[in-house]
Amino acid sequence: MDELGRLDAEGFRIAPKNPMVVVLDGIRSKNNVGAVFRSSDAFRVEKLYLCGFTPTPPDRDIAKTSLGAESSVEWEHAAEILPLIQKLASEGYKIVSVEQTIGSVMLPDFRPGPHEKYAIVLGNEVGGVEQSVIDLSDWVVEIPQYGTKHSLNISVAAGIVLYAFSTHFKP
Repeated sequence: MDELGRLDAEGFRIAPKNPMVVVLDGIRSKNNVGAVFRSSDAFRVEKLYLCGFTPTPPDRDIAKTSLGAESSVEWEHAAEILPLIQKLASEGYKIVSVEQTIGSVMLPDFRPGPHEKYAIVLGNEVGGVEQSVIDLSDWVVEIPQYGTKHSLNISVAAGIVLYAFSTHFKP
């Protein structure tokens, strides 16, 4: 790993981050949570919010898929998502829900502003992002899909969206 020039956990904590936080709401799978921790580390997310019944560290299954990213990525549990979304909006974050809905913007067509902060919301594996959160969102982005299935695994969707957003920033 030394040859790759990767940061250690302390180096990550003090390194500049991309102007985005991730909000997971009602995620059941500990493996999905761990994978989102890992992607959040990879794309230097500021913070990960785990809402509702979403599992939280310390947890063996989360650690198994995060490969230690639960120790490098700052995170917080929020009992309810709506007060968190309102708080993030009041702090200047643009709320972006990842969902398939009328009026959604295809991810390749979405251009994050260079001086904006983003809260990226991903919802339950079955039900998706709650309508009340979509109603408070500044944008809803959708990942184009061309096969027979109409959805992606939550951790896969998170990785795609975080990569797409990170290409517009330089931490």
